[in-house]
Amino acid sequence: MTSAATLALARQLIARPSVTTADAGCLDIIADRLRPLGFAIERLDSTGPTGPVCNLWARRGQTAPLVCLAGHTDVVPPGPREQWQSDPFEPSERDGLLHGRGAADMKASLAAFVVAVERFVGACPDAGGSIALLLTSDEEGDATDGTVRVVEALRARGESIDFCIVGEPTSTARLGDTIKNGRRGSLSARLVVKGLQGHVAYPEQVRNPIHLAAPALADLASAHWDDGNEYFPPTSFQISNIHAGTGATNVVPGTLEVLCNFRFSTASSVENLQARVHALLDRHQLEYEIHWTIGGQPFLTPRGRLVAAMEEAIQAVTGGKPMLSTSGGTSDGRFIADICSQVVEFGPINASIHKVNEHVAVADLEPLAGIYQEALARLLKP
Repeated sequence: MTSAATLALARQLIARPSVTTADAGCLDIIADRLRPLGFAIERLDSTGPTGPVCNLWARRGQTAPLVCLAGHTDVVPPGPREQWQSDPFEPSERDGLLHGRGAADMKASLAAFVVAVERFVGACPDAGGSIALLLTSDEEGDATDGTVRVVEALRARGESIDFCIVGEPTSTARLGDTIKNGRRGSLSARLVVKGLQGHVAYPEQVRNPIHLAAPALADLASAHWDDGNEYFPPTSFQISNIHAGTGATNVVPGTLEVLCNFRFSTASSVENLQARVHALLDRHQLEYEIHWTIGGQPFLTPRGRLVAAMEEAIQAVTGGKPMLSTSGGTSDGRFIADICSQVVEFGPINASIHKVNEHVAVADLEPLAGIYQEALARLLKP
C-alpha cells in the first residue's frame, strides 16, 4: 500500500456527488475494496421520505470482539457554486489541502477506514475477533432510514457490537486533539399557548396568549435543569422560534406558537424534562398543547478499553494526547449505542465542515489511517 493510498481513495469518493440521501456509488467503491479481504457484504437499503437510502453492513469474522467502523457517504448540499474556488465534486489540491464537499465530513475518514483495514488485515491476517463497517447515505438529513435501520436489523438477529469508532470529524486545531466519547441528547417541543382573539381596544374581551405566556417562557429560559456530570455540561434550553398574530396591529392573537429545544446529558432524562416543563406551564395556569420530538438520546462511553485504545493509537501516530469531549450536536453514534456499550467518534479537523470550500489537510490523511489501524491492532490483537 503506497503512502498516497488514502488520498487516492478520498479523491475518488469526493468525486461522487452524494448529496443526502444519495450515495452516488460510494458504497460500491468501498465494497469492492473490502470483498478481497474476506468481508461479507450485505446491503440493507431502505426508502426514506426523500427517496432511496443506501446502507451497507460489511463483516469479516464471526468471533468476538467485533470492532465496527461507522460512517456516512452522504454530504450536505454544496451551496452557491460560484462561491467555491473549484467545483465541489471535483477534488482539488491547493496549498496542501484537499478541497471538495465531504472532504472532512466524512469521506476522508471513509478512505482512512478502508486503507486501515487493508493494512491491518495484510499485517495480521490471523488476528482474533471481527471487523465490520456500517455505512449509510442517510446521516446528514433526517437520518430516519440509515444507521437506525441497520441497527434494527442487527438487533433483530441478535448481532451486537463490542466497540465502535464513528469517523466524524472531531479534531479542532490539529489531528488527534479530540475524541468524542459521548453526545448530548436532543428533545424538541412545539408549544401552542391558547388565548382569545379580539380587538386590542377591548382588553376585557380578550386573553392575549403572548402576555400570558411571557412569564412562563422567562421561567423556562432561566431554569436550572441539572449540573451535568464529569463528561457533560449542564442541560441547555433554547427558544428557537416564536410566532403569533395576524400581522395586524389592532388584533390580539388567539394562539402563540413556540419552538424550543433541550440539549441534555445522561444527568437528565426525557421523562424528567417533560414533566418539569408541564409542571411549570401548569403553575402559570396556561391553556396549552405541547408536542414533543425526541431527536436522540444521549450516550456516553466512560474511560475503558475503547477510549484507551484510541488514546494510545493517537499518541503512537501523532505524539499528542487527545482530550475527551461530548460537545456538539447529535450523530449516528446515538443509534449504534443501542447495541454497543462502547462508542467513540474520531476523525479529521472539523473547521471547514458544511462550509464553502470544505477541505482536509493532505498531510493528515495517512496519519488518520494510521490511527485507525493502530486502534484495530489494540482492540483485536490478543
